[in-house]
Formats: sequence, structure tokens, C-alpha cells
Amino acid sequence: MEDIRQFETARAKVIGTEMQRRGIGTLSEKTVHAVLKNYYAPREDQQEIPIGSFVADIYNGKEIIEIQTRNFNVMRSKLEFFLPLYPVTIVYPVPARKWIIWVDEETGELSPKRKSPVTGNIYTIFKELYRIKTFLKHPRLHLRLVLMNMEEYRLLNGWSKDRKKGSSRYDRIPTELVREIIIDCPQDYIQFLPYDLPEEFTTAEFSKKVRISRSLSQVTLSLLFYMGVLERTGKKGNSYVYRVTETMEER
Repeated sequence: MEDIRQFETARAKVIGTEMQRRGIGTLSEKTVHAVLKNYYAPREDQQEIPIGSFVADIYNGKEIIEIQTRNFNVMRSKLEFFLPLYPVTIVYPVPARKWIIWVDEETGELSPKRKSPVTGNIYTIFKELYRIKTFLKHPRLHLRLVLMNMEEYRLLNGWSKDRKKGSSRYDRIPTELVREIIIDCPQDYIQFLPYDLPEEFTTAEFSKKVRISRSLSQVTLSLLFYMGVLERTGKKGNSYVYRVTETMEER
């Protein structure tokens, strides 16, 4: 369960220190990682702990916590080594609401912040989970999706006339913890299915209901099928027809 006070403490510790020492944005895409590391492990002697030939983001003597903002492929070798030894929780941050601030590289000038029309999408984790699919049923693997409001700093270095299209992200600064989504076992994946889905549905129908792309919908449903949350009852044209498995419906 989320702890707002502890999150604010972690945020003040990381952001306050860095702003005083270097100026905002200087962690270069690591601020989210640092805040979450201090949120889940306020004690620094539990952070960046060598285990075998790897370094765990957090090890508290009982479990390992890894904060991964993208590219779950890099987790594969760690999971192979860590899971036989300890429970492992992967923390994945998701922007809930986001404000954009543009940074002029030459002058350092910051633009007024503007609220992004793009809202957080919890289904983006399925593209990453597909990269570690073979580990998802391991009883020691757990997941935390952390929805946070953020300020995103972007460099005015794009190719368009206003230098915004094709620009680089400089850093993301968490401003507020919204909620955590906890996944401890295959049954917990059922929370990704809206309550008002039809009893049977296709990829296209699911895509429309949760407002994600067809390709992301395919990956999501494929993984939910792999985890035993869904079963395939047939086909409609070239698309599978899905329904929630009976064992999941009983929960």
C-alpha cells in the first residue's frame, strides 16, 4: 500500500540534494529511479548491494527490489541469478499526469510548464513483460506499477523548426505518488480487465474498450492468456475470441 509521507520524504531527499548541488535535471533520466529507490529503501545501506556478479538496486536481507524504467531485457540475467536465491520485486514507474518543460541547451532557459494531453497507460508494461515472459510464473517474482505525476524536462534539440519534434528527454521529476498496482501472483493480472467487458471479446474489442493500440492489445491479451487469466474459445475472422477462465471467475 502506498505511503504518501514516505514518498514525499524520498522525493525531498533526492530532488533537494541534487538541485542544491548541481541544478535541476542534472541526473539525466535517473531522478525517477533515485526517488523510488529511496522510497522503497530509505536506508542507504540497503541500496546498491553486490550479490554475486550483479548489483541489486535494493537488498534488505529478505528480498531484492529492482527499479526498471524500461528495457526489461537487461533484467533477464539478473532474474536467472536472483530468483533461486531471493524473492524479487520489479518496480515500474508510469506517468499518470505529466507536465512538459522545455530546456534551451544554449542558454539554460526553462519554458513555463505545460500539461501534456497524454495520460499514463498501465498497459505499456506488457511490452516490457513480454521480454521476461519465461519468468512471469515464478512464485518469487513480484511486480509494482507506480503511477506518479511528473514534470518532464525536454531539450530543444529536435529537427523541426521549433526544435520540439525529435527532441530528447532530459529528465523526469516525480511530483506526486498517485497509486501502486500490486501483482504478486497470476490471479492479480485480472485487474487489467475492465469489469464491463463482454463475456467474450476479440483483440479489437479489447483495444477499443481500454483505449490502447491494436498491437499493444495483442501483446496484452497474449500474455494474459499465457498467465492463465484468459482462455481462447475460438476465432472471429483472423482474431482469437477470449474469455476469462473459470478459475479466475471464481475469485
